Amino acid sequence: MIGPARPHRRTFLARALAIAAAGFTTPRSVAAIGSPRFQSPPFSLGVASGSPTADGVVLWTRLAPEPLGDGGLGDEAIAVRWEIAHDERFARIARRGTATAEPGRAHAVHVEADGLEPARDYFYRFLAGGEASPVGRTRTAPAAGARVARLRLALASCQHYEQGWFTAHRHLVADAPDLVAFVGDYIYESSWGREHVRKHHIPEPKSLSAYRQRYAQYKSDPDLQAAHAAAPWLVTWDDHEVANDYADDRGQDLAPDFLARRAAAYRAFFEHLPIRPSVLRPDGEVRLYGAHGWGSLATLLVLDDRQYRAHQACPRPGRGGSNTVGPDCEEREAPGRTLLGAAQERWLDSALADSKARWNVIVQQTLFATAGRDTGKGRVHWTDGWDGYPHARARLLDSLARAEAANPVILGGDVHANYVCDVHREAGRPGSPVVASEFCGTSITSQGPDGKRTNAVRESNPHIHFADGTRRGYVLLDFGPEATRAKLRVVDTVKQPGAGISTIASFAVEAGRPGVKPA
Repeated sequence: MIGPARPHRRTFLARALAIAAAGFTTPRSVAAIGSPRFQSPPFSLGVASGSPTADGVVLWTRLAPEPLGDGGLGDEAIAVRWEIAHDERFARIARRGTATAEPGRAHAVHVEADGLEPARDYFYRFLAGGEASPVGRTRTAPAAGARVARLRLALASCQHYEQGWFTAHRHLVADAPDLVAFVGDYIYESSWGREHVRKHHIPEPKSLSAYRQRYAQYKSDPDLQAAHAAAPWLVTWDDHEVANDYADDRGQDLAPDFLARRAAAYRAFFEHLPIRPSVLRPDGEVRLYGAHGWGSLATLLVLDDRQYRAHQACPRPGRGGSNTVGPDCEEREAPGRTLLGAAQERWLDSALADSKARWNVIVQQTLFATAGRDTGKGRVHWTDGWDGYPHARARLLDSLARAEAANPVILGGDVHANYVCDVHREAGRPGSPVVASEFCGTSITSQGPDGKRTNAVRESNPHIHFADGTRRGYVLLDFGPEATRAKLRVVDTVKQPGAGISTIASFAVEAGRPGVKPA
């Protein structure tokens, strides 16, 4: 799957200026206040955990007595105690320590709690200034190679605050996943769509301060906080964490200062999610891609298809970003175009070759299978997804074949619709062997395509077994030694809080037999 070298579009100077503009550097060492006084409850944004290993997990919180402003804590560093216990009453402490909430990181705390036991539930909390955070539940991964009966994974994406209530997260908690995979559009930078139920409290963010406020508003939602407190998360981003349809160093509006905006957005993303500080690289890269093991049962390979991609092919005149193009767009077919970047392609190739897991789960942002639509003027393709990068998709399929990775399952989001697909060895050729199965989940709230459009996609692509963009929710997957079962969970409405939930369809993938079937 090794692709061509990444184009040298970003100069060292431009990147250095962007990093400096966002202040994306290691926090300075300062003395922390041990007993601060808060005017309002400091743990207003809840708690979270993520990136579980067999002996540890990342614990997150942010001190923010004034979450929708500047946080309310000024330039003081604050000592925050943390505890992780075997029981919810914290009678049996497993680990404890003290971290520093730095003003340079918006008083966010990322604790890498290690020395834990594999495949165990734990409870955690933070304490500062006489205040205690909500209690979160987390879980460590099974030991490498350990026999595991089940992994219950919730797949979620695309939660536009204005367009609906986060009721799906409340039901996700009730489904009790071991792990949540969130695959992008955690926030939305822009306001769009119909029938808003609530409003963004500031205009579209472009600065670090504004992105921090956008995250704080989203994370103030109680259902989202509950989902974070219920299970560890694996996270990656898509475009709206920065700006719609951006690609690497280019925004949709071709603004010359885009890299500075992107650096600010990346930093705010890190500050508000339970990811390891090691993802931050000195040159401004935030390396989200990586492998996460779940005993002998599953390896989850999390990808980043935004930071390293080639610009979209054949954009509209004077614009960047996506377009819908026909056969006359020759640029789309250029062999050197990449969605993941050469370094990530090489990493994925090696990770698949090294995996001994029963299931190899590729956790990425968008619909992987071909989804072009047949029209009277030929087949048309949307250029922001894998259809805009067919040679990059072919290289990934080559990698799967070369590695002979067991039971590949591809997960995605982004398109605000549920798609369930067979993935063929030669994309778009139904006669070629089925080599993987795909579940692309609908959005938590973001408005989706109408039935006419998804029906046209399904009718043009026989490998797509299910397509629906009218309902919001998430996908619940149970991986077991013999089969993976997926339920497409959808809420009755996102326009009223407390709506009910149902399963719109269920599918299964049998181990050793790639492809989906109704369950």
